[in-house]
Amino acid sequence: MSQTRTVLVTGASGLLGRAVAQLLIDKGYALRTFQRRPPGLQTESGPAEFVQGSVTDGEAVTRAVAGVDAVIHLAAKVSFTGDWSDFAATNIEGTRGLLAAAKAIGVRDFVFVSSPSVAHFGASIVGASAGPADPDRARGNYARSKATAELLALAEDSPAFRVTAIRPHIVWGPGDTQLVERVVERARSGRLPVLDHGAALIDTIYIDNAASAIVRGLERMDHAHGQALVVTNGQPRPVGELITGICAAAGAGSPTWSVPGWLARGAGSVIERAWSLAGKRGWVRDEPPMTRFLAEQLTTAHWFDQRHTREVLDWEPAVSVDEGLQRLGAHYHA
Repeated sequence: MSQTRTVLVTGASGLLGRAVAQLLIDKGYALRTFQRRPPGLQTESGPAEFVQGSVTDGEAVTRAVAGVDAVIHLAAKVSFTGDWSDFAATNIEGTRGLLAAAKAIGVRDFVFVSSPSVAHFGASIVGASAGPADPDRARGNYARSKATAELLALAEDSPAFRVTAIRPHIVWGPGDTQLVERVVERARSGRLPVLDHGAALIDTIYIDNAASAIVRGLERMDHAHGQALVVTNGQPRPVGELITGICAAAGAGSPTWSVPGWLARGAGSVIERAWSLAGKRGWVRDEPPMTRFLAEQLTTAHWFDQRHTREVLDWEPAVSVDEGLQRLGAHYHA
């Protein structure tokens, strides 16, 4: 595949979107990004080309796709709480509009960055492959909206407009505000318990590996189109061990108390409803300390068989969990 193609990356101001965009630059692709604020990326000839706007703005979407050959779509509303209408507008209708605009101008390849939560229904996932997205059974507004959007995207797959869905599982690394910084902040304030003694076996993916897998999805579209692929490090660890490793890397104290999973799930449901009400009244703007979905994620095993994914993408993760923790430690101690 020629690397003179122009690739549009949506959501490049986020941790994963920025890593994907930087990797494309490093590999010699012509890059355009589309997000609400400039990503600050540099190419050899100067700042990376970007279009400022939202995927909910049809005119901005049309400007963003003009002249590109491929799209990697990461822009999304990601939150444990919030009104369904907000998730639907960005994650579903934004994806629908981007797909239509890309097809209209003759884009050949479209990588939809999804989430394993689209096929996680509360029970443990043990060595499974990527199951079908199911909006009716997915847990929470984010997962339901992403499941709907993934189905929309894959339904458009054809020889003339090739679509794949890549589902990175629990992305983390230096600069991560979704997992790492929340864990560290709560550990430092003494507000970080482990649930069910941290015994649930989970898999994750280091940021560099997630970015390389997504770019491989584009490069291996001949093999990947029409499919949803979960990508992980392939190194399941007890969730308590991972949290302890993150805390140690940041120089924060490890959690020393455990909460039963059944109690956390019940409390999460109550907190989620209260947080949603308080958010509507403008009393809170950050994420709640616990939700039922988060409690389920921390108390049920979820790790995946990676053999099919690695065969399709011809890809292996380059950074192990232990090396990732070492890099995280260097980041915090720099």
